[in-house]
Amino acid sequence: MGAGRVIREQSEMTARSQFSVSNRRAVLGGMAGALSSSIFSPVFARAAKPSPSPTLIEAMADTMTPGMAAIVIRDFRAEHEMIAGARRLGRDEQVRVGDRWHLGSNGKAITATLIARLVEKGVLSWDAPLVELLPQFSDDMQQVYRDVTLPELLSHRAGLPENHEDMNLFNSFYEDAASTTEQRLRYLDAALRDDPVGPVRGESSYSNTGYLLAAAAAERATGEPFEDLIIAEVYHPLGISSVSFEQFGGEGEPSGHVDGRIAEKTTDANPRMFAPAGGMRMTMADWSKFCIDQLRGEHGDGRLLKEENYRFLHAPQGETRAALGWGASPTVMGLQGPAVVHSGSDGNWMALVALFSETGNGVLVAANAGDSMGGDVAAKKALKSLATSVADAAPAN
Repeated sequence: MGAGRVIREQSEMTARSQFSVSNRRAVLGGMAGALSSSIFSPVFARAAKPSPSPTLIEAMADTMTPGMAAIVIRDFRAEHEMIAGARRLGRDEQVRVGDRWHLGSNGKAITATLIARLVEKGVLSWDAPLVELLPQFSDDMQQVYRDVTLPELLSHRAGLPENHEDMNLFNSFYEDAASTTEQRLRYLDAALRDDPVGPVRGESSYSNTGYLLAAAAAERATGEPFEDLIIAEVYHPLGISSVSFEQFGGEGEPSGHVDGRIAEKTTDANPRMFAPAGGMRMTMADWSKFCIDQLRGEHGDGRLLKEENYRFLHAPQGETRAALGWGASPTVMGLQGPAVVHSGSDGNWMALVALFSETGNGVLVAANAGDSMGGDVAAKKALKSLATSVADAAPAN
């Protein structure tokens, strides 16, 4: 299985879960959509390289993280991109402004926004049960999953396991010539036979499968592949042009790293059909466009959805802190919220985000190493340091 680390949605972005079968790591993001290489050509930095950020240099100290980038959002505006370190181990290539970074499971918020946009257009419904959204699975899915809805899938409250654990099935997708839509359906046919790990609408239980189901529902309702839909419905309207569904950075781009080496083996990544759960790379500036729209949306100034739908995406579901594609919390790392947060890693990269909706502030951080090289430590340290400049300390209990 690909070198994914599933990063759970929680108020403190330290909680992570490793899905391990036969000494392989958790499925998280995937490569998807050959269309990305034709619609969105690679975007490489052309601007003059600024001085390395002391904050990021300090965050990487005592880790093996090669490089990092970060952006602070203040009053709904992205400040200058901070960078430090190297694109790849063993090469004299420094990180540059405008490089693309792997967002990992931070892509779940983007997928959830796509689903909300289709609901707003009347293509999907928040209330429709899964058996109606994907009737082709009605005969064989576990009974408990039949009445699960999109909000429950997107907030990890559907009772689904984290991933389907059949390694033979999973490995078959690396060489599968079928479309990613067809591959996802084959995966889901097996996953929906899995026993639930908890009650529907109970405590959140992190599930990548839930996001594949939501994407499959969107594909069935529109007749379009997920990769085309998210480009047309989210990226184009926001002016995001650097997105790539390819898991690996090309020449002149940062690479992910794992276990002290460049992540470049096919199985370091995940199969391309896993894109809806996370598997998109883009520049920090483009990621900030999405995050700023999420912030503006709660103030009635978003470009993709009505205000109430942004607020619904960011609202904790049931008695949990799991929102739709986000974790929601009154405080973050000792800082006053409310805030929506997420973490993402495929084992080769690490990315963190915290958005403070009331103030229009936020912080985005990315590192080109997974936790085996301290990318998680460096990213969290940088996030905490930068977030203190845009959020006050939470009152002591």
